[in-house]
Amino acid sequence: MSIIFRILFVLAGAITALFVARDALNFTIIQTFVAVLLVTAIIGAGALWSLRQKS
Repeated sequence: MSIIFRILFVLAGAITALFVARDALNFTIIQTFVAVLLVTAIIGAGALWSLRQKS
């Protein structure tokens, strides 16, 4: 489980670094928000994929 979180936060950190400087005070907050958005997108894509498979 921790490996999944590490990979997720590495991806979120890379995406966040495109828009916010790494030394900004709120970088970790924005990184966490991006990680939550990534989890939501992955779960949504999985739900849509399962609906597609049933049809």
